[in-house]
Parts: sequence; structure tokens; C-alpha cells
Amino acid sequence: MSKDNSFNWPEAVRTPSRFRNPIGKYRLNRTTDCIACGKCVEICPYGVHVIRRGQVFVKNHYLCVGPDCPNPCYEACPVQALSIKENPDFVAMGDYRWTPDLLISTWYMAEFGEVPSAGLQYRTGNSGGGFDRMRLVFRPGSSIAEEAEDDEVDISLQLNRRKDNAHDIRIQVPFYGGGMSYGSVSITTMLSRIRAAAALGTFCCTGEGGYPDELKPYDDHVITQVATGLFGVREETIQRVRIVEFKYAQGAKPGLGGHLLGDKVTPGVARMREAVVGYPLFSPFPFHSVYSVEDHKKHVDWIKSINPKALVSVKVSTPTDVDMVAVGSYYAGAHIIHLDGSYGGTGAAPDIAKKNIAMPIEYAVPKVHRFLQEEGMRDKMTVIASGGIRTPHDVAKIIALGADGVCTGTADLVALECVRCSNCESGRGCARGIATTDPELVKLIELDWGTQRIINLFLAWRKELVRILKKLGMGSLEELVGRTDCLAHLDYMMKGAA
Repeated sequence: MSKDNSFNWPEAVRTPSRFRNPIGKYRLNRTTDCIACGKCVEICPYGVHVIRRGQVFVKNHYLCVGPDCPNPCYEACPVQALSIKENPDFVAMGDYRWTPDLLISTWYMAEFGEVPSAGLQYRTGNSGGGFDRMRLVFRPGSSIAEEAEDDEVDISLQLNRRKDNAHDIRIQVPFYGGGMSYGSVSITTMLSRIRAAAALGTFCCTGEGGYPDELKPYDDHVITQVATGLFGVREETIQRVRIVEFKYAQGAKPGLGGHLLGDKVTPGVARMREAVVGYPLFSPFPFHSVYSVEDHKKHVDWIKSINPKALVSVKVSTPTDVDMVAVGSYYAGAHIIHLDGSYGGTGAAPDIAKKNIAMPIEYAVPKVHRFLQEEGMRDKMTVIASGGIRTPHDVAKIIALGADGVCTGTADLVALECVRCSNCESGRGCARGIATTDPELVKLIELDWGTQRIINLFLAWRKELVRILKKLGMGSLEELVGRTDCLAHLDYMMKGAA
């Protein structure tokens, strides 16, 4: 996968919600005073109202942008039959990091392939820290020509910087899908993510649950993971892929290992993981065969002996000495150091771990970036960041802090209409059919629908990243790496930040 300006990008195809009444930010109420004049249908630019057989209905509440509308229908109605209020379902959703606005704006992007034009805050959450306290700085006069085509702005990412015998891989977008294993999520969810990755010219990781046969047609876009439990790890699957990831730790639960409850160990999951149906599975922490860089090198050499062309990625959490871990991974022969921060993880990750262990990704990335520079190896290692990347603005911010690209996870699931209810590990799992192995719940998602939703989301991300680079006066994402001068913190706000 080399740099190719003629890459055939997939098209964004409108892919509406699979539910009858999608959740929106506002609810419109129409009284019996309505005279069906059609004024609201005529002036609404969002298709919220429809007229049928002489009657007017509010069909698409979820598309209403409320006070941001340039000509609000509830003000223009000649008989004042319309009123608006915030949807109570909207208010009840989400949390400080994944706010209701971020959830619904992600659903919007997954439906239309565009960022919302109004009504929703799609850039930041409300956590009070991290990415939500940072802003990109667009200084006057820095914008490149407005007539520049999007394809002239390079957001591709080179993954093999060692220039060794391994595959020369360049992905078309600066992100790939993080590991979500068969068992933690459904096979439909896995396939939706991997098929979308293939369409976008990037990769998606299997997680530690093995390599289901359904993924084999997409071998060239699959990262297979070797984790501490060694579930489903086979030489045959290592040989068939181009990237192998060692998972030494996960940012959402460092020092704890993994845990899959017995309810989710179905016959298919048990067969893939060579386990017993209905019994919980644990991945220990750490690899009990690795206690030094030399031990780590033995692991990397093992992969290279099985598949000499494979790129090796090392996924670690963010302890205080993470910079030393990155340098050790370089000397062990790895191509990618994947830093997984504490904000990531699904509803299966315990809050006590997410909120109290490891370093936030915004601190870890600059530390690793600087240390690799000081050691003279920054241009030989690809730094990937994950753990709380929710928006294209988060992508741009973490790259400005020193990462080369990012790994996505929760955003993919939100595109499939995850509501962040945190029931991923409870009983049958996700009631929306995403993080479940229950045969009935899995049927809630159609594969083509899920694939297109994720494609649409990341096409919207791509467009927004191109827009950001144009406003920064840059022709490639590589120019943004380590450019902390393009960031401002709200506590020290600079003029021109947005």
C-alpha cells in the first residue's frame, strides 16, 4: 500500500438509522391549530417536515438543528402551531467525554459522510481536561489557496520507517482500527470495521480473540494481535497478514489484563479461543516471558522468523517510563509503537482503572516524541496514539503533540449507534447488537449497513482533517507532527484559536 494520489475513495452513501425513531437533540411539537399551509416544509433546509395527503408531519425530529436554524419553523408558523424543546432522551445520554452532542454528531457523520453544519458540537466534549481544553490555532494568513483540491492535501501515513525487509506499507488515512476481539464484539461488528478499513485503504486489528474465518478475504487489511492470553494465536494466521501487533497492555486497564465473562463465551468463541463454553476467560498481565528488552526482542524475532515481511507493532499503556519502553521497542526491532492512553476502552473496562492508572495520552505522546528525537530514532519509528480519540479534531491535536497517526475504537462503535450505556460485559451484552455474541442480538446489525456507516464516518473525518490542514497552511499531515505551536490551551488562550 504505497502513496497513490489516484486512490479510488469510496463514496459516502446516506445510511440512516436502523431504528424507527432516531434520537435527536430537539423535539418539535405540532398542535391541532396547524392549518397544513406547508410553510414549515417550504422553509426547512433539513427535511424535518413532510406533507402527505394535505397533512403536515414532523418526520425527522433528529435532523432539527433548533435555534441554529437560519429560519426557524416554530417562529415562521403563521398560526404558532409549532414549539420546540430539548429532547429528554438526548439529555440522558452520554457522559462528560462522550457528550450527547458528540454521540449524535458521530451518528450524523455515519449517516451522511459530512460533519454537521449546525446544531451540534462535534469538535469537543465536556470533560474539562485533555483534548477538550485544547484548541487548534489558525493564524490569519496561514490558509493555503482555497481552490486547492482535497486530493492535493496528503493525509496518508507511512507505517514502515525502518526501511528494512518488511512490507513497505502506507495507509491512505492517518488511522486504523484498534483491536476488538471476537467475543467482546459480534462477528458482524468485526466485519463491518474490517470491510470499511479495506475500502478506506487502511487496516483493522482482530484483537486477542483469534482470527475468524470470515476475516480471511480481507487478509491484506487485517492486523492480527498476539496478547498475553495467546487466545487463537497460530503460526498460520501470523503468516497470512502484513502487520502483527503485540499487546503488552491496554490503556483502559493497565496492570489488570483482560477478562471475558462466561456469558459471552459461546460455542463459536470457545472454539476460536480453544476454551470451554460458558467459562470466563482471563488474559494475564504481563507476558510472563518478557521482563527485559532482550526478552521483548525474542518475541519480535519469533514473529519475523514466521513471517519475515511482517511489520511489528507494540501496543503498550502509558506508564511514567513509557519513553524508555518506546526506545526499547525500537531496539527490539519493532516498526510501530502504539501508545494506548487511559481514556479508551468500552463499557467493559473498569472505571477505577480508566480514571486512576496510567498517564493521559496527551502527556505520553509528547514525552515519547521528544525522547525518540533525542535518541536519534524518531524518523525510524511510527508513533500511533489511541485512548480517547473521538473526533477529527482530536486526531489533529494528538498529531500536533507528536504522534504520527491514531488508532480508533469507540468512534467505530458509536457509528453503529452505540449509546455508551456501559453494558458491554453484562449478561447477553449490548442491547443494540454491537458488543455481544448473543445469536439474536447479533441480527440487529446488517453487515452492509454497518460497513457503510463506518465508511461514511471516516470520510467525514478525512474531509475535516483536510479542511484543518488547509487552514493551517499545510499540504500534508506529516507537517503537523510535533507542531505544538498550532495548539492553544484554554487556560492560556491565544488569539485566533478555534
